[in-house]
Amino acid sequence: MMKLHLPTADVFVPDAMALPAALARTTHLGIGAHQDDLEIMAFHGIVSCYGVPDKWFAGVTCTNGAGSPRTGVYADCTDEAMQAIRRREQRDAAEVGRYGAMLQLDHPSSTVKDPSKLALVDDLVAILEIAQPDVVYTHNPADKHDTHVGVTAATIRALRRLPAAKRPDRVYGCEVWRSLDWMPDNAKVALDVSARESLANALTGLFDSQVTGGKRYDLASLGRRRANATYAESHGVDQAEQLSFAMDLTPLIRDDALDVVEYVAGFVKAFENDVRKRIASRWQK
Repeated sequence: MMKLHLPTADVFVPDAMALPAALARTTHLGIGAHQDDLEIMAFHGIVSCYGVPDKWFAGVTCTNGAGSPRTGVYADCTDEAMQAIRRREQRDAAEVGRYGAMLQLDHPSSTVKDPSKLALVDDLVAILEIAQPDVVYTHNPADKHDTHVGVTAATIRALRRLPAAKRPDRVYGCEVWRSLDWMPDNAKVALDVSARESLANALTGLFDSQVTGGKRYDLASLGRRRANATYAESHGVDQAEQLSFAMDLTPLIRDDALDVVEYVAGFVKAFENDVRKRIASRWQK
């Protein structure tokens, strides 16, 4: 039996299958920091599995969602009330998105951001050992939200604890609090998310505490995906209506000795070199 650190963790299986079996059928796993992160960054996994008999998306939300901004009808919500609302919204998204399982681990952001705290890593190892997904979606290490980066670090550490045979085929670091448009075209992963726009809108719209509460993630997420598709190629017609960009983190779980900081810095350096070269080649001397 899988044991999670916090007794307040919430486990939900929309079709009521026993959790071990529900997790074991997972092909695509999303690991996000907050309620609604999965629906923003891992929609490619959700839509790849939606209505497909032999594919299942499972979601993991790592934090309790207590610190979210709030206004309007949610302005007077306490942290405890907001946590309950966000937990319910995430369950609703799992139901609508036909997830195989949804686990909300309830860790506070402060512990997720602290690399000396290993509870989240332990929880993710326990989940991954049962799920053994083919594809994992998480935050990208260049994200500007510290909690997101903490989740990415915990995910990579957890994956590196697994024996090679149990590691996923692909690991993607996805966009939320920073676009990956800046990455060199030959390095970034373009995920086609054109299908089922109505499902995408429904999923982000379920998080009313965020959308009505002061952040139009529904409009922003769709806008970014459409912008990515249109601006992906300057000299060709659009190949997709909507794209999500991801950083390929698979090398980091193929080679445990590969330094995460240097790996990501390599993309930043490539971006700098591209900008320098492009300007220098057109500058009048």
